[in-house]
Amino acid sequence: MTLLYSGVFTVITGGVLVAAQQVEQVVVGRRVQDFPKRVASTVPCHARPADAPCSVVPYEAPRDGVPGADELNDGRTELQHSLVSSQRLITLITIAVITVLAFAVCWWLTGRLLRPLHRVTATARRLSLSTLHERIALTGPQDELKELADTFDAMLDRLEQAVASQRRFVANASHELRTPLAVQRTAIEVGLADPSPAKVARIRAELLRNTQRSERLIEGLLVLAQGERGLDARAPVDLTVVVEQVVKDHRPLAERGAVTVEAGFAARPVTVPGDEVLLTRLVANLVQNAIRHNHPGGHVLVEVSPGTGLVVRNTGPRVPPDQVGALFEPFRRLHPDRTGSGDGAGLGLSIVAAVARAHDGTVRATANPDGGLTVTVALPALPPVPAVESLAEASR
Repeated sequence: MTLLYSGVFTVITGGVLVAAQQVEQVVVGRRVQDFPKRVASTVPCHARPADAPCSVVPYEAPRDGVPGADELNDGRTELQHSLVSSQRLITLITIAVITVLAFAVCWWLTGRLLRPLHRVTATARRLSLSTLHERIALTGPQDELKELADTFDAMLDRLEQAVASQRRFVANASHELRTPLAVQRTAIEVGLADPSPAKVARIRAELLRNTQRSERLIEGLLVLAQGERGLDARAPVDLTVVVEQVVKDHRPLAERGAVTVEAGFAARPVTVPGDEVLLTRLVANLVQNAIRHNHPGGHVLVEVSPGTGLVVRNTGPRVPPDQVGALFEPFRRLHPDRTGSGDGAGLGLSIVAAVARAHDGTVRATANPDGGLTVTVALPALPPVPAVESLAEASR
């Protein structure tokens, strides 16, 4: 755009100046051509020498010592003033023409260049939740306005995806919350129609199970919201200690499913700045998923190292590689279960991703060739603290 404006002004100024120069040359040529004749006519015939009669025109008289020299000098002075006046007039006219052309061309060019901005403004005014699919789709050279329009379209893409994700989340959360309530209502209406001690006991177990499922779902939503909100304060957390405690707490669950859980740690501890409760929930969700989505005789390997971060690898059913990314969305399961019989609410990996983002980390999952997943959580670690010298070495 800068080059365009500069080029237009240069062309206008150059063209007007060239035209002014041509006009000035014509005027000066005519004045100079008329000067000898005008001077010759002012010298009387009796004042001319014998070899220059009145019939000889033009006649150039000598500067000094010859009659008519003063008239010649006065003519030259008059010519000089006339040329200066003509040049001043031509310069003023040139400036006026340049100013008018500059305003006219800038008005036309500005309207043409700002036309894409009018499209951006019109699109922004039409935006609503029902028109997020509209785009500017500006065509033309890759200049500042094209870059602005493309950036605006990219922002609309992200906004549309966020709104669609929010709508899916609300719909899935409503369904997940409605399912246990419907089961409880059915159990109460059918079971208590003809109550008996056996039916009451069965209804009690069913209601308790659905109540626990609702509690897990609500707790998961609260943790997910807290992870999305971010951290209010950060403190050093030893990730190795957290993993050890989580693996220890989940060994009974692994034994019930005939799954072996192993943990591997680096030589030095890995300390990350963050919230210990959220980090514990992150590790617990990964270990729970690795145990639940496994098969009898399978294994789970949990590794912590400064270079790779936290890695949880498990055996289990094969996972299509194109569905791995969708598992991090809320209420997404590899095998959808809407009957309420599942142990989870479909928020495990969503919470992991939210907690990792709150700690400025990243989560990456890959499908293992033989089945199962490998989930890698990279978190920014604090620099290692130098080892404290022993008292014996300090006394030396």
